[in-house]
Amino acid sequence: MANTESLENVVLELRRGVITLAALSQLGTEQYGYSLLKQLSDLGLEVDQGTLYPLLRRLEAQGLLESVWKLEEARPRHYYVISAEERRFSRR
Repeated sequence: MANTESLENVVLELRRGVITLAALSQLGTEQYGYSLLKQLSDLGLEVDQGTLYPLLRRLEAQGLLESVWKLEEARPRHYYVISAEERRFSRR
């Protein structure tokens, strides 16, 4: 039983890491949350909104993402993109 729990915890942590890396890999250009969800889904990675939006806020708080509200359409959308600081770090 302990091995099963340990394995489940490892799988959960790996999934979290994959989702984080997948989201970051798609945010080289500005996107709003739903467009990112759709893009990840099109690539074969299903992510719940309840997982993605907190992840985006956490990555922004960590300085990995920048965001801006845009009023281009009927309702405002929160757009995310890799931060300038993170782009400089990634080039190393």
